[in-house]
Amino acid sequence: MNGKRIGWEAAMIKPEQWHRHLGAYGICLRDGKLLVIRKNGGPYTKRFDLPGGTIEPNESLTETVHREFLEETGLQVRIMRSLGTRDYVVAWTRESFAHTHCHHIAVLYEVEYADGDVADSPCFDDSDGAEWIDVESINEDAASPLVLDALRWVRTGKLPLEAARYDHWQVQGE
Repeated sequence: MNGKRIGWEAAMIKPEQWHRHLGAYGICLRDGKLLVIRKNGGPYTKRFDLPGGTIEPNESLTETVHREFLEETGLQVRIMRSLGTRDYVVAWTRESFAHTHCHHIAVLYEVEYADGDVADSPCFDDSDGAEWIDVESINEDAASPLVLDALRWVRTGKLPLEAARYDHWQVQGE
């Protein structure tokens, strides 16, 4: 034996199939608090996530950020600067879909509050509303990978270059 898997053991290893999602997101801080949404769907269900999402046809990245903030938080923001692109590979399956992981590509921006009241944030699409949360109170079990990177950026001013893998990710509420 040369140490390689043979027979049924090899057949039990399911190859990864990634569902790819590209979105634009904003990191908005105010008085030591981070603006987040409460997710009600997808791999980040029942976790805090950054406002943002899918780029619509004929829409620029910054237009996406403005629209998504208004839809998900009820707030208007000013985009201050691009922070770069991050990608996450998160274990995630859905009934009737073949994928084993979500490959989430996130274009991140630093944004600044401009107008509106988060108390008026709508429950829209996969969001159960928005809130400002103290950056020191966020824990890993209640946050999406995007929020975890936002905290890293708040603390260090840097974001990692390599993709972050979450092979043992648990979707809350399943």
